[in-house]
Amino acid sequence: RDLFIDANYRLGRDVVDAFDRRIQSDESPVAREVLRELKENVSIAAQGEYPICQDTGLAVLFVEIGQDVQVVGGGLREAINEGVRQGYREGYLRKSACDPFTRKNTGDNTPAIIHYDIVDGDRIRIMAVPKGGGAENMSRVHMLAPSAGVEGIKDFIVNRVKESGSNPCPPTVIGVGIGGTFERTAMLAKKALLRQVGQRHA
Repeated sequence: RDLFIDANYRLGRDVVDAFDRRIQSDESPVAREVLRELKENVSIAAQGEYPICQDTGLAVLFVEIGQDVQVVGGGLREAINEGVRQGYREGYLRKSACDPFTRKNTGDNTPAIIHYDIVDGDRIRIMAVPKGGGAENMSRVHMLAPSAGVEGIKDFIVNRVKESGSNPCPPTVIGVGIGGTFERTAMLAKKALLRQVGQRHA
């Protein structure tokens, strides 16, 4: 519950710092003004009255489960969905989850989209990522020929960003996944969004 409320009302310090750097360095007066307005929006949202964006996203979670953990007293999936249900209700967040065919809204933003990973240890770590439709609709997976090389990868990414334009609500943080199967690549791209802005993968 608290993770989704917090994620929808408070922007990470790393993102705000990136705004500040661009306000100082961007050559475009329009870009600098937009960034200043985004910073003001972040400040207003942090007061807890209004979320950062009207699109408070589908509830996406990355759950790392220590191999020594045993969940008792109920199912983990059910507990997570109840937390999502409470967070979107008590945080006054827009519920976006709909049946893909009938378009009937589920009314509570469940079921959550949960990605599990078994790790060492005796803890559970839950990362909440509200994923808005504008950003999600701009996602793409493309299978390149091996001969495309690094330049082919760069060309695909740059062209994808150009094609997306302002649809994913700038400023845009881009997650890139490379290698593996169709679904593995998409998962790597989503997990890349969990890193701090400017932090490079090892």
